[in-house]
Amino acid sequence: MRKPVVAIPADFRALDGNVWHATPHQYVRAAVEGSGVMTFLVPALETGNDADAILDRVDGVLVSGSRTNVHPTLYGKEATEAEGPFDPGRDATSLPLIRRALERGIPLLAICRGIQELNVALGGTLANEIQDVPGMWDHRKPDVPELDVAYGIRQNITVKEGTCLASVLGAGEIQVNSLHRQAISKAAPRLAVEAVAEDGTIEAVSVIDAKAFAVGVQWHPEYWVGKDGPSSSLFQAFGDAVRAYAAAKAKA
Repeated sequence: MRKPVVAIPADFRALDGNVWHATPHQYVRAAVEGSGVMTFLVPALETGNDADAILDRVDGVLVSGSRTNVHPTLYGKEATEAEGPFDPGRDATSLPLIRRALERGIPLLAICRGIQELNVALGGTLANEIQDVPGMWDHRKPDVPELDVAYGIRQNITVKEGTCLASVLGAGEIQVNSLHRQAISKAAPRLAVEAVAEDGTIEAVSVIDAKAFAVGVQWHPEYWVGKDGPSSSLFQAFGDAVRAYAAAKAKA
């Protein structure tokens, strides 16, 4: 059987005077080494992408993190500059891919911005600058040059009993590297909360009626694949689901 392929929606970035469709290498490496799949990047176009044409050619979707935020108008709020930066091309690419992947039973793993996109795609809302809310922790990425320190595993979360995530990582407390200033406010009706931080922040969800693996996490397992057990296990589970989907498609 051919090696399965996973689509990763890109970001639209301005670099060196040009604009690029790009994604951080850590997500590609984690998919290739941790899930055992091939990847291709889907350009972040506001118009011109065909979600079904893309999904016809892949066996899974990995929705990465990003420095940008989902545009508030997509979940019923007025946008302010403080809630940026935004990437309308990324929004227009990721949200239709997420919806159609779920409808078609294509495995999905959504990370950081990805879990927020998953929530918005299914009708949920987001909260911005959560570190300013009384009782909430500061989940933001430390402002240090060393990436191993910035992405260090330092935060406790609790994985709920009987969840999809518990079947992969085990139920109870684990440590993760959750780095964000925006988070799920109201969870979409189709999402089950699978893990929470000690301050109540939603750290993982799954799609209740999903036909295949469909999980979103707020932390960054991609960074430590190959070195951290839970991070590696999550990408292995995603890879197993992708291979199962590819095998079933090959027999159809």
